[in-house]
Amino acid sequence: MSIWWSLHLRREAASVPLARRLLIGTMETAGVDPDISYDLSVALTEACANAVEHGGDAAPGASQAYRVTAYLDGEKCRIEVADSGPGLPRAQDFRPTRADAEHGRGLCLIQELTDHVHIGAKPGLGGTVVSFDKILKWTKDPSLLTA
Repeated sequence: MSIWWSLHLRREAASVPLARRLLIGTMETAGVDPDISYDLSVALTEACANAVEHGGDAAPGASQAYRVTAYLDGEKCRIEVADSGPGLPRAQDFRPTRADAEHGRGLCLIQELTDHVHIGAKPGLGGTVVSFDKILKWTKDPSLLTA
C-alpha cells in the first residue's frame, strides 16, 4: 500500500495539531502500530513547531507558510517539513541539551524517535527541510484493508 499527502500550512501554532491529527488518522486507517504512529506524530510535532517558530522571516514578502509531506510506502513512512526561514547552522552544531531545557530538544528528539533524519537546505530560495523516516509495523486488522 502507498499513501501520500502534502499540506501547505500557515506558520501559526494552530497548524501543528492539524498536521499531527492528519498523520495519526492516516496511520490508524492504514493499520500502523499505535506505538510507531505515536513516535512519528511526536517527531512531526517537533518539526512543525520548529518551522512555526524559526521557519520564516519578518521581511515584507517573505513566506509565512511551511509545507508538510508524508509518504507511507510499503514498510516505511517518510515525513518532510520544509520552511522558508534563514536556514540552520551546520548539522554538527546540534547537540543534546539539558533534559530540563525548554528549548533546543526538538531535533534531538526527532533523531531518537525515528530511524533516519536528514536536515538540509531547501533547494532554491533558502529555508530548511527536515526529513525523517521510520520502518513501520502493522496491526493485524488495518481498517483500510477491511473496508
